[in-house]
Amino acid sequence: MRMHKKGHLEERLLSCAEILTVCDLSDKNMKSAAKVKDYLDFEQIFKNNNPVHLEIGCGKGKFVCGLAKMQPEINFIACEKVSNVIIDACECALRENIKNVRFLNSAAEVLERYFRPNTVEKIYLNFSNPLPKEGYKKQRLTHPKFLEIYRAILKDGGKIVQKTDDKDFYLFSLESYRAAGYKVLETCEDYAVPLADDVETEHERLFKERGKNIYRIVAEV
Repeated sequence: MRMHKKGHLEERLLSCAEILTVCDLSDKNMKSAAKVKDYLDFEQIFKNNNPVHLEIGCGKGKFVCGLAKMQPEINFIACEKVSNVIIDACECALRENIKNVRFLNSAAEVLERYFRPNTVEKIYLNFSNPLPKEGYKKQRLTHPKFLEIYRAILKDGGKIVQKTDDKDFYLFSLESYRAAGYKVLETCEDYAVPLADDVETEHERLFKERGKNIYRIVAEV
C-alpha cells in the first residue's frame, strides 16, 4: 500500500533543518553519489567529542529518541530514507528537546558520503525490511555489500546490533556477518525483555503481542 504524503511535508522538513540533513541525490546512481563527500562534522554538530552511534532505518524515531535520553553521553545519528517517515522522528526530538540526536534523510547505500572512515562506534539495525524474495537479496541491509559500507565507517572493534522478527533474515544475516569476516559476539532467538541499554521499538512491541519471536545479533568488526 502506498503511503500518503504528509501535509505540508516540505515546510515541516525545513523547520527541522537544525537537526536534519537531507541527502540531495541528483545523481540517482548510488555508486556515483557515494563518491561525493559531504562529511558530517560531529564535533561541530554536537559541540563535543562523544562517541557516535548510528541507527539505520530509524522509522518514526521511538528507538533513537528513547536511547538518546537514556545515554546523554553518546551522540546519535539516525538515518531514514523515507522523508514521509523521518519527519515524525525529527519532530519528536525537537518536541522533547533531545540534544544528542541528529537525523540523516538518506539511503544506506551512500553512508560513506557522510561518515568519515572509522568514526562510528555502534550501528543499530532494528527490524529492517527482510525482503524475502530471492531477487531482492542484494537490497537487504545485511547483504555483504552493506556490511562493507559499515566496515568502512565503523571504528576498529565497532559493533552492529541487529533485531528482527524474521527467522530467515536472522539466519541470512548470521551467514553474511561470518562470511564478511565479522565476529558474531551474541545471538538470541527469543529476545523477550530488552536489556538495560536497549529500547523496545514500535514494531518490536507489536510483534511480541502477536506471539512472534524476536531475534537479536551483536557482531563486531
